[in-house]
Amino acid sequence: MDHVDAARPAPEDRVAEPLTEYIQRFTRRVRGFDRRRPLVWDLHLTGFWLTAALIDLSAYLNGGRRYVAHNLDVPSGLLLALSLGFTVPLLWRRSHPAAVLLTMTPVALLNAWSGAILQAAMLQLLVVFHIALRLSLRTLSWAALLVLTPVAVSAIRYGDQPTWEQQIGAQLMSVAVAALIGITVRTRRDHTEVLEDRARRLETERDQQVRLAAAAERARIAREMHDIIGHNLSVITGLADGGRYAAAKSPDRAAQALDAIGTTSRQALGELRRLLDVLRDDAQDSAAAELAPQPALTDLDRLLDGVRRAGLPVHKTVKGEPALPEGRQLTLYRVIQEALTNTLKHAGPDATAHIDLSYGADGAATLTVTDTGRATPPQTPAVPGGRGLPGMRERTSLYGGTLEAGPRPAPERGWRVHLHLPEESPQ
Repeated sequence: MDHVDAARPAPEDRVAEPLTEYIQRFTRRVRGFDRRRPLVWDLHLTGFWLTAALIDLSAYLNGGRRYVAHNLDVPSGLLLALSLGFTVPLLWRRSHPAAVLLTMTPVALLNAWSGAILQAAMLQLLVVFHIALRLSLRTLSWAALLVLTPVAVSAIRYGDQPTWEQQIGAQLMSVAVAALIGITVRTRRDHTEVLEDRARRLETERDQQVRLAAAAERARIAREMHDIIGHNLSVITGLADGGRYAAAKSPDRAAQALDAIGTTSRQALGELRRLLDVLRDDAQDSAAAELAPQPALTDLDRLLDGVRRAGLPVHKTVKGEPALPEGRQLTLYRVIQEALTNTLKHAGPDATAHIDLSYGADGAATLTVTDTGRATPPQTPAVPGGRGLPGMRERTSLYGGTLEAGPRPAPERGWRVHLHLPEESPQ
């Protein structure tokens, strides 16, 4: 048994038999054609049963129904009218099944009263099927009574051959089978519609999740690129300006500025290369890409050295022991980087910056970055859609923190960025 079970394909690997696939494709095509052109199928079915009723009428007129009919002397005109009354309304059986059955009921009563007992009366069962398929159970119960009434009329008028219990029992069984078939098809159709609707909703939700994830990833990449490019270009600009001023008086200082520009540029290119390698579709390129961790608080001194080389004196005060997760460290690092970048851009000459960083318990941290330059609001970028302060607020909100940025209160000059990260919530 083990080797038999091992050879049996998994459910997700099983494929339908060729004959089953062919029948399913054929059924889908027929249903699709019927949805597009329902009148064609209705005309064909009505024409088929009309032809069968006329054949039954011909057999009746030729004496072939003497063992079924109670009366062989029914006028041929009445027989033709009864045949048409049972078949022509079938054209509207799907759109108005209850109305079709009500139209057939007088014809069925006349058929039973006259004793013709045309076989076309059985077409009422087809209408019962459509009522069970489309209407309520209450309507179905009334339809069953309407179909059984002509049988009772025939039994009362023409005696007990066969007995009325047999006639009504046989008709009741036929009505029950037609109704059960209709209910079964309806249940299966409703179940299929529910499954298809659920599949559509799941597909829509999946697409929405993909779009949301892509938007979040784009926002994250935009923030990283803004932090990398904005900060490093600001440092490079400050170094270039300082080197240009020092070139005439102190060539050695100018050479140092050029060296610092080269170092900062290579660092920025390395960070951009690592970021862009993540976006590659080729798996080998992604696997072979140079991997490096995101900046952390251990890299803060290197950041401050670059800012100092760009001409901005920075002082740092740290309180407590840094025991933060990597995500919180990255948030603090990027906020400091963005605040110092804005100071380089907007504070003007002779400005200084101060960083006050204190660590609390369970991942809590408080950061204050101040400068003594002009209080020019960096949240009003020259290019619409800037990501400076919005990016800092987004990073802070990820950990439930708060961020305040604005001019320092008089008489002090400059700008102040204050961030607070609360303690981590217990999982």
